[in-house]
Amino acid sequence: MAPECELPRFQPSSEEIRALLARARTIAVVGLSDKPDRDSHRVARYLLEHGYEIIPVNPNVREVLGRRAYADLREVPHPVDIVDIFRRPEAVPEIVEAAIARRDGAIWMQESIVHNAAAERARAAGLLVVMNRCLLKEHRRWRQESGAQG
Repeated sequence: MAPECELPRFQPSSEEIRALLARARTIAVVGLSDKPDRDSHRVARYLLEHGYEIIPVNPNVREVLGRRAYADLREVPHPVDIVDIFRRPEAVPEIVEAAIARRDGAIWMQESIVHNAAAERARAAGLLVVMNRCLLKEHRRWRQESGAQG
């Protein structure tokens, strides 16, 4: 089955997702668009407004949301807590390998993005993996359930 047709074989528990959202501070958004009408832009802006440091990763832009954009995850000068992916499933394995090499904390594949083989590779390397879920929606849910301020 092609990666784009897969269903997630494994998802972390709600408690694991909540813990990740609570402890994370830095999020690299791979595929972050500079166009305000795009989902990646809306999600990143929301996260920025809720206290997260956003690092744009997109080879086609120089700056997004007032932050320097990096062409590739490997160029980001420090590890991040979450690598939030807004790319097609076939691009995921390369991003995951970069995150593993960099010792980043977690992989988050946005809605409609699933790649079980890459997810298994990331989990084996100790990264938490979330697939086919919107980080914005999960953050809103967590805030509503917990009364969190972040």
